[in-house]
Amino acid sequence: MQLVRERNKQKKNVEEKLNAVDLVTETDKEVEKRLISALSEKYPDHKFIGEESTADGIKCELTSDPTWIIDPIDGTMNFVHGYPNFCISIGYVVDKIPVMGVIYCPLQDWLFTARKGCGAFHNGVPIHVSHTTELSQALINIETSVRSSDPNKMKVFFENLNTLAPIVHGIRTAGSAVITMSFVAMGGSDAYFEFAVHAWDMAAGCVLVTEAGGVVIDPAGGKFDLMSGRILCASSQDLAQELVKNLKQYYGPRDDA
Repeated sequence: MQLVRERNKQKKNVEEKLNAVDLVTETDKEVEKRLISALSEKYPDHKFIGEESTADGIKCELTSDPTWIIDPIDGTMNFVHGYPNFCISIGYVVDKIPVMGVIYCPLQDWLFTARKGCGAFHNGVPIHVSHTTELSQALINIETSVRSSDPNKMKVFFENLNTLAPIVHGIRTAGSAVITMSFVAMGGSDAYFEFAVHAWDMAAGCVLVTEAGGVVIDPAGGKFDLMSGRILCASSQDLAQELVKNLKQYYGPRDDA
């Protein structure tokens, strides 16, 4: 979207939401309003869950109705600093199951698309996860945004980092959950997990990963729950389960709590 490209070069009007690292800009709000306006005009009976709408007090409630789940800028911290890893993410959910995802990275001009049963694509070219099945050969993505009012979250993060660093091929961080899932889907990364993430960070990406041949589960090994704030995606079920065995778990608040 041209608006985001232009705003990236300008000084941002930045506000704090929950804390000093939970940020929102005027661009986040404007992009979300534009997307919801355009989609609601075409699909007046559909529902919406947006990151900034939720931050403004609209209840985050997922029903069986067709629902668009929007993150206007995933990676706002990156956007604020001019770091290029940020994107616009739109997920479409029916019967509480993500069935379509559209992810656009404005600076790289990357468009990722996926629809249930139709495959996953990067700028129109089919993509597929890697063939990695062993943790020792896996490039793992984690997120380092651990500054939190809950000291246990930080404790769990560093315990998992210390556990994984000696046994995986490498560890990377992108600063955007959706972009990270896109990397897994296109085979550039082999697995990713995160706790205390949100539905708008995951809805589009989980369709992309599964349609690219990967798996998406709960980090404890159970079924993925879009509202749980928890995700683990990997190139294979074997790799996912091997990662699960090595993780210390953290359970934060649910989006629908």
